[in-house]
Amino acid sequence: MTEPSIIRAPRPAGSEATLLLDHASVAYGDVPVLEELHGTVYAGEAVALIGPNGAGKSTLIKAVLGLVPTVRGKIEVLGTSPAQARRDVAYVPQADTLDPDFPVSVEQVVMMGRYRKIGWLRRPSAEDRERSARALERVGLSGRARDRFGTLSGGQRQRVLLARAIAAEPRLLLLDEPFNGVDAVSQHALLEAIAALKAQGASVVISTHDLAIAHLACDEVCLLNRSQFGFGPTGDVLTPERLRATYGGRALELRGDRVIVTQT
Repeated sequence: MTEPSIIRAPRPAGSEATLLLDHASVAYGDVPVLEELHGTVYAGEAVALIGPNGAGKSTLIKAVLGLVPTVRGKIEVLGTSPAQARRDVAYVPQADTLDPDFPVSVEQVVMMGRYRKIGWLRRPSAEDRERSARALERVGLSGRARDRFGTLSGGQRQRVLLARAIAAEPRLLLLDEPFNGVDAVSQHALLEAIAALKAQGASVVISTHDLAIAHLACDEVCLLNRSQFGFGPTGDVLTPERLRATYGGRALELRGDRVIVTQT
């Protein structure tokens, strides 16, 4: 599906387009991975990327970061190319490359988010330390600032990585399966932090299998499975018919913890 799969909602006058997908197709070499993606993410919006494993959700995030080429159409980030916009984009991957056994403190991990602005050779200023501290407070872990990162639970580590992204002051935040395996306390803290970012005008793109998260955190949904099966307001796009088309099966649960389908 291409343009007929888009459900357009009215936008306030002057709304900034943070991410534009203009009939974009993405490929690894000669192998197409995603085709004919079309839609717009505006400032202050959160969009959920939903689809089965292997659907191309992580690949789309990498394309928005400029790490995977767009072979047809266009992906535009903050009015320019993904590579040129990267300074204003933050990314929290599924599994961070930071070794939990590495002797680094929680506050040092969060400060890494400031280095893109201050440079790796400059010492952090008092303002940088204050912004990092506020980011850690926003995810509810101020009391663990001096602890070694590796001693935290999986959910707490995910919150620290989000704090690192917040400290970078992004205009666009990309989250790849941020709620996988996190406890209820961490999920609540992540949702509150995302809401606060949206309120400040940042846009958020969340890859997830969790329909409840899409309803709680996101204004719009992009349904993906190698191509686009829907892009628009969450309540309008997450229908049994569209989920059936996306997953190739029958959608059994629309608002539970997971997308549950019976394959045909």
